[in-house]
Amino acid sequence: MNTILGIYIIMNLIGLVVMKVDKNRAIKHQYRVSEKTLWLVAILGGAVGTTAGMQFFRHKTKHMSFKLGFPLLAVAEIILLGYFYSL
Repeated sequence: MNTILGIYIIMNLIGLVVMKVDKNRAIKHQYRVSEKTLWLVAILGGAVGTTAGMQFFRHKTKHMSFKLGFPLLAVAEIILLGYFYSL
């Protein structure tokens, strides 16, 4: 179980960092992190981190798919994590 929690924490830190990196690249008009990559990180356990990054860095907040999708996915991941720990 500790492995699952460790992976979850790492993925959320990655999600937070990826959102920061993409925001910085957007500001500098550089090559961006693809939306597919952002979603992949979120789906693989980093939805809380990507949601936090979206809010902290004010990034992708006008995109309805991110504005609704990341928080909903984050709730689902937290519920899933709670389920695994209840076993």
